Amino acid sequence: MSQDAELFIQQLLAQMTLQEKIGQLHQVSPGGDFDLNLLRTGQVGSLFNADGALTGQGFSKSSSAEQINHLQQQALSARLHIPLIFGRDVIHGFRTIFPIPLAQAASFNPELAEQAAAATAREASATGIRWTFAPMLDIARDPRWGRVAEGNGEDPYLGAQMAAALVRGYQGDDLSAPDRIVACAKHYVGYGTAEGGRDYEGGEVSEPTLRDVYLPPFQAAVQAGVGTLMSAFIDLNGIPATANHHLLTEILRGEWGFDGFVVSDWESIKELIAHGVAEDEAHAARLALHAGVDMDMVSAVYHRTLADSLAKGLLPIEEVDQAVLRILRIKQRAGLFDQPFTDPQREKQDLLRPEARQLAREFARQSIVLLKNQANLLPLQGIRRLLVTGPFLRARAELFGTWTPDGRGEDVTPLDEGLRQHTPRTTELWFADSTDMALHMAHHSDAILLLLGEHPVRSGENGNVSDLRLPPGQSEFLAALAELGKPIVLVIFAGRPLALEKEIPLANAVLYTWHPGIEGAAALAEILFGEAAPSGRLPITFPRRTGQVPIYYNHKNSGRPVGSSDLFITRYSDLLPRPLFPFGYGLTYTQFSYNDLRLSSSTLRKQLQVQCTLTNCGTRPGSEVVQLYLHDRVGSLTRPVRELKGFQRVTLQPGESQIVTFTLTEEQLAFTRSDGSHGAEPGWFDVWVAPDSSSGLHAEFRYEG
Repeated sequence: MSQDAELFIQQLLAQMTLQEKIGQLHQVSPGGDFDLNLLRTGQVGSLFNADGALTGQGFSKSSSAEQINHLQQQALSARLHIPLIFGRDVIHGFRTIFPIPLAQAASFNPELAEQAAAATAREASATGIRWTFAPMLDIARDPRWGRVAEGNGEDPYLGAQMAAALVRGYQGDDLSAPDRIVACAKHYVGYGTAEGGRDYEGGEVSEPTLRDVYLPPFQAAVQAGVGTLMSAFIDLNGIPATANHHLLTEILRGEWGFDGFVVSDWESIKELIAHGVAEDEAHAARLALHAGVDMDMVSAVYHRTLADSLAKGLLPIEEVDQAVLRILRIKQRAGLFDQPFTDPQREKQDLLRPEARQLAREFARQSIVLLKNQANLLPLQGIRRLLVTGPFLRARAELFGTWTPDGRGEDVTPLDEGLRQHTPRTTELWFADSTDMALHMAHHSDAILLLLGEHPVRSGENGNVSDLRLPPGQSEFLAALAELGKPIVLVIFAGRPLALEKEIPLANAVLYTWHPGIEGAAALAEILFGEAAPSGRLPITFPRRTGQVPIYYNHKNSGRPVGSSDLFITRYSDLLPRPLFPFGYGLTYTQFSYNDLRLSSSTLRKQLQVQCTLTNCGTRPGSEVVQLYLHDRVGSLTRPVRELKGFQRVTLQPGESQIVTFTLTEEQLAFTRSDGSHGAEPGWFDVWVAPDSSSGLHAEFRYEG
């Protein structure tokens, strides 16, 4: 921030009354009886633009640019003319809905995520929204948790790459540009550790694991210039995140140098009372402000109590002033003091642009994961009569996924119609809406396309499940069809990994589409009939059964690890120890071979190059996600069996080869050591170049320090 801009907000602060200062810390979700006088007297700093759909289920009408301009005019009529910042949950698209974030991570394509976030910012800002409560950066190792749909999966490296890309996409190079919005990295931090996968529960995680697994995506967002963060609901290690000075001040601001502002989650300051760390609202407000929460999302406890606490000497005015400065700083960077209003004409120009829809289709294509393709059934060719059935047969808005309050079902081509538009002329589609009809028609079909999965209301905030199997009746439907002996293509729509141990063997081919967004029908059809090839990879491990959770690839070995010769190893007596599908897994319509792994040196000093030759040895063009993994054999603290340290998307024609090169640096070997410091330790390392986290070419090198 320039010296002039900083001087401006410092001078503005010096003119503010206590009521106006506290007003900047106060975020309101206005209802029908909202008192506009609060705006005219400078007692509100932000409006949360949400009316219904507060936990991401269903749709709610956003204010128009004209309405937001009217509210902004009321705020600017106050004594100091400080603009509001309008926020909204714009999570994976505004009107143009992109695949859910977990699906976006499956693309292993941060550049595409950046483009999608930029398109989203253009649409949201056209209506006056200048602040989104995204991206969600919670590492999730338990798919029972509904909000796994909103994040980037289980890996901190992939999560960090996606975090930086999304922040760049939303905010751009110039946050004050009219088509950019302020990003908000959430939920800081450890929300994904909630016990039992139950939203809002507490979690326990060691400081080294916190720093090496859960914090890296947030640090990457800060390094990318994210304007705001949101504190988490969770009680982490006995201290609710909204009252955690260590996280919000010592690490975030002291170690990382973050100079934006922190907003609480919905009423999470007031909830400090229920957590049992605050006696009353005034106590909760003091705890949160001291910890580093600058803006109170809708609980109004700052607004109601801070003045009294200051009068009683229970709170230093410096903490209030610092919070106000942080909020004013972001408003200044967002250009709100110079351009507080939005051109209403942009709503007609910037929503649902053809290029945005095309981007959504490409993102859906790259997010779909091919899990099985027995006898190369896919792509579907030479099928005369294809039966299409299942609960997603006529899906429209169901393709959106969770947290899409601005999506509209009428914008979506229904799934059955999307299939019709891309089916070869030589294939006749038969549609069956009921189980009985499907079983009857299946006898006369040549193959079956079965569309199963979970509705979006089954995932997202508080969409937790105790059982990761398909919803009731779906597995039985598949089994009944499988008894007929017809080839089956199983397509799964879901916001999380499901436990499909029984279902996978019954299908000849399996596509995992997640919730693919507004262009999901077309993207799926293109892949089914060979106009495009699947290239997604799993950003999270798939368990065999619910009882195997939590299961994740970057675990640590026990003293009796799987694969050792000891009879008494870590295991279940009734279940194989391996996941159903590992992190990073995914097939395509061709085959790739990995050969000739070589290192530039047997010792890493400053850096080390790792190379292999990738060859498309199949008959179709295709894209492979080449992944680099490391293992530190001996550390002062136990180390994960593998850690992702790089990936590249490579597209090759049949017979084509390419040398894929990764550069390893000393920093990539670093971790939180036993003394609490961060750095690498001398010793031997394993390295793999691989198609997933359970295979690949292996070599070793030594780091001398």
